[in-house]
Formats: sequence, structure tokens, C-alpha cells
Amino acid sequence: MALAGRRDGPLMLRGGGGGKPLSHGSRIAVAVAVGIALGCVCAFLYPDGLFRPSASALQWSRHVDSTACESSGRVTNLESQLASLERKNAELRRQINELSMKLQLAGQGKDETLYKAGPFGTVKALRTNPTVMPDESVNSRLAKILGEVAVKKELIVALANSNVREMLEVWFTNIKRVGVPNFLVVALDDNIESFCKSNGVLVYRRDPDEGIDNIAKTGGNHAVSGLKFRVLREFLQLGYSILLSDIDIIFLRNPFDHLYRDSDVESMSDGHNNMTAYGFNDVFDEPSMGWARYAHTMRIWVYNSGFFYIRPTIPSIELLDRVADRLSHEKAWDQAVFNEELFFPSHPGYEGLYASRRTMDIYLFMNSKVLFKTVRKDAQLKKLKPVIVHLNYHPDKLDRMKAVIEFYVNGKQDALQRFPDGSE
Repeated sequence: MALAGRRDGPLMLRGGGGGKPLSHGSRIAVAVAVGIALGCVCAFLYPDGLFRPSASALQWSRHVDSTACESSGRVTNLESQLASLERKNAELRRQINELSMKLQLAGQGKDETLYKAGPFGTVKALRTNPTVMPDESVNSRLAKILGEVAVKKELIVALANSNVREMLEVWFTNIKRVGVPNFLVVALDDNIESFCKSNGVLVYRRDPDEGIDNIAKTGGNHAVSGLKFRVLREFLQLGYSILLSDIDIIFLRNPFDHLYRDSDVESMSDGHNNMTAYGFNDVFDEPSMGWARYAHTMRIWVYNSGFFYIRPTIPSIELLDRVADRLSHEKAWDQAVFNEELFFPSHPGYEGLYASRRTMDIYLFMNSKVLFKTVRKDAQLKKLKPVIVHLNYHPDKLDRMKAVIEFYVNGKQDALQRFPDGSE
């Protein structure tokens, strides 16, 4: 049987078909040279490689790498858009109010046909009273200060004496942090005036008035609080809307982005839920009356006279005058008098005040009872960020103010837990 002989390939031969075989080292050198040549050809024909990843794979890789950055940027962008929309909404509400006032003024003295009622369900009364004509002759020095600090004829105003110096610093520090430029401190003594100036806080010191100055320098919290109704009158006469603020308040957002401006007075409530803050039908039971044992009463918890927005209208100025006059003759709490004048209707022997009013959202303009009894114990409500927190229900004000900052500003989730619901 004939066996087929082994054929040497071209790499095994040198020269023609019958040449002498190459040595082992020469064959390796030739193989390396051929490999390099093939590599160059492949590099030229396939610059991206023989196994190039698909476009979708590359896109996914880039997407994964940039997800964290895009997510952070998207959140920041959404927060910026939300703040912008809130400002635009507030401006639109202001424009609506101005147009309503102009319509009301245009109708004064006109023929009664202007006020004919429209179809059922379409009639809506005007709630916004026109503002007074500014009178700078009342206090030209104050007029100049307000012209420099007010934004759109609005500003935050607080009264303070040396008894609340430490809380005052916390108060204006947080207003600055939020970025609200239009605020003013009415200093009731020399110490507070110097303190504000040294901290770059715009301050106003009233001209000497013996009746006010005695209370201003030595008065306690309630006594000083009652002074605001006399002090604020000039601000309104000059044509400015005032957001009156007590010192025991932490600002967390710009309050001017959350006002409606459709009423003479827009106030925060001492109520702790929707019923107590916005009103409810409270049924009084008197069994001895038999069939008529149940009497329906309307209940609402009082407005807090330590935080309210007041527009420069005739009813607003009348409110200040009424409260100031009563406080000068009665030993009464200013907040009680403030609410009586706002809510008591006209009746025999008494002419009520016809001022429009609005209750602020209790979860945006939050009192400390709402915070410590409800919000801090509710996982969902804890996520909400109020506009302000007023420590009105608790005597350990400064300590709780600092805790509110730790919770809402610094993100310390257990900052509020060590406090009891009420006072000890």
C-alpha cells in the first residue's frame, strides 16, 4: 500500500518547490512578519475593532455614568422652577386684586345698574377693599426708610426690645438665610437699635413718645405686643402692606410667595386642625329644652396677632385704631381684643368692623401646637416644609426655635423628639 507523503507548505520551503527547508528560527521570523502584516491590514480595514459594541450599548454606558449627575441636576432644576412658579402665582394674585380694586373704584358713584345681579351661580361680591392714598406728611423719615427697603410696597415688620435680643438674632438670621430683603426692625430701646446696626439689619427708631416708650423699654411680651397696633398705623397711612411678625418665629421660605392679598387682614391661626382653624358647626346640648335641646353654634379658634398680613385700607386702619383705643383703657390681652374687633358683628349698641379677613394655611404658616402635637408624629406631614413656624404655644421659645432650625434646615430628624407636646 502506498502511503501519501507529507507535503511541506509554502512556509516550510525556501525558493522553488524543490528548495531546501527553512530552519526552525527562520520559520518563526517569517510567521511573526506575516502576523504583523495581517494586523496592519485589519487595523486599516477595521479601525474600531473587529468586535465593535453597538450604538445602544455605548449609549447605555454613557447613560449609567451620567445618571447621578442628571438626577441631581433635575432635582435642582425642578426646585428652581417651583420657586419661580410660586412667585409668578403670587404676582398674578396681586394683579387680580389690583384690577378688582380698580373695578370697585370705577363703580363708586355710578348708576345702580352697574350692580345688577347676573345669572344664578355667577354672582360674586368684591372682597378686596381699595388702598388708601399714601400720605408722606405723616412721617417723612419713615417714608424714606420704607421706600428703600420695601419690595412692591410690602415688608416684614417686627417690634423688639432688649428682653428678646437673643431670639431677635435667630429671627433675622433666618430671614436673611431664606433671602428675604424687605424686613425692618422697630427698635424699642437704644440697645436693640445698636444691636441691629452692628449686624447689618435695617432698624427704625420712633420719635420719643412717653406713652409708648415706658412700655417699650420695660414691658413684657404681651405689653410690647400691644404696641404694634399703634406703631403700624403710620406704615399703613404711608401706603405699605405689612407682614407683622413676632420674634419667636422661624422663617423657612419666602412668605410673600404664599399670600393671597385679597383681604384686609390675612392671619395665621391658633387652630391645630382644619376644624379649629377654619371653623365648624358646634352643637350645644341643653336637655331641659326637650325638642329644642340642640342649638347650633359656629366656632373658630382665634387669629394669632403675632403674625398677620395687613393691607393699607380704611377697614385695616380702623381695626388698628379700635384695638389700640381699647388697650389704652382696658386691662386686656391684645390678641383677644384683635379677634373681638375682627369677628363680633354689629348688634344693638355696637357697630361692628366691616373688614375682610382670610385664614392662612395652618401647615404653611404653622403654630407650634400643630408642629409638636401632630406634624412631628406623622411620617407624611414631616416631609412638608412650612413657610414659617411660630413658637407661640410654648414658653421655652428659644430652645425650640433652635430645634426647628436643626430639623428643617440642617436635616436632623430627631431634633424635635426630646420636647413634650406642651409645656412642663
